Amino acid sequence: MQRRKFMQQSVLASAGMLAASAATASGKTNKASGKPFNLNYGIHDGMFEDNAGKDFTDQIKFAYDMGFRAIEDNGFMDRPVDQQKKIGDTLAKLGMSMGVFVMNFDHWPVKTSLTSGSKEWRDKFLKSCNDAIEVAKRCNGKWITVVPGNYERSLPMEYQTSNVIEALRPACDMLEPHGLVMVLEALSDTPDLFLRHSDQTFMICKAVNSPSCKFLFDMYHMQRNEGNIINNIDAAWDEIGYFQIGDNPGRNEPTTGEMNYKNIFKHIHSKGYKGVLGMEHGTLNPGKEGEMKLIEAYRWSDDFL
Repeated sequence: MQRRKFMQQSVLASAGMLAASAATASGKTNKASGKPFNLNYGIHDGMFEDNAGKDFTDQIKFAYDMGFRAIEDNGFMDRPVDQQKKIGDTLAKLGMSMGVFVMNFDHWPVKTSLTSGSKEWRDKFLKSCNDAIEVAKRCNGKWITVVPGNYERSLPMEYQTSNVIEALRPACDMLEPHGLVMVLEALSDTPDLFLRHSDQTFMICKAVNSPSCKFLFDMYHMQRNEGNIINNIDAAWDEIGYFQIGDNPGRNEPTTGEMNYKNIFKHIHSKGYKGVLGMEHGTLNPGKEGEMKLIEAYRWSDDFL
């Protein structure tokens, strides 16, 4: 009889846990879901459209209610001015931060651009820097993603590196008085890309020698290209200006791949990082339930104190 009673209690307890899990998955999260996170994670357009609708400002408001306090928007510079102002006004009203937008001088797929030393590409880049100053004012932005372009196979690596440095220095002269920061992103999408590794990006930032030229450490790309994430964060720390997130494989939210984001987030927090960590990844599961699971993944990964 005691064994039967024990089994009945175990079944009831298991049912209770399953019900709690189902409630969480369906979006019935507790009040802690609206509490700000320990780090400042930045959502992007489309991340919560199933729960909040397709209007990005509605998604921003939903994200705020879920505890997020930042966004990033790669395509912000290409949006109509009225949309830029609407997004900026929404962020200001909610007290949220703007993360990166992409310098749109070289739309994806990237071309050779700055590595070539071409005056045409340098002039195009500097014009975009000037445009970005006005764009940043509309959203109180600070960080601008820059990708130097593809490897120029007609030139040795050292000449390409010099060309990139020489293009970035006058850009810094333009951006620094406005408190704006170019963040150079090393990528893993194709081996044709010039900028791929943390030591390479660190060296270029050191050579440019400006507070307006820093390293965008995208942890998904760095995991694919070189791994050893925490040690490489430490090695490049002085030049890191911004982080982006994505688990590998799959480029989805933390907990969906091989990367221990709870430990990574704890390490970044312990170093005193106060900036935005852009959520530049997809969502593993579809629909409203998938979006709520994404939030729960961030709640779990952010629970490191």
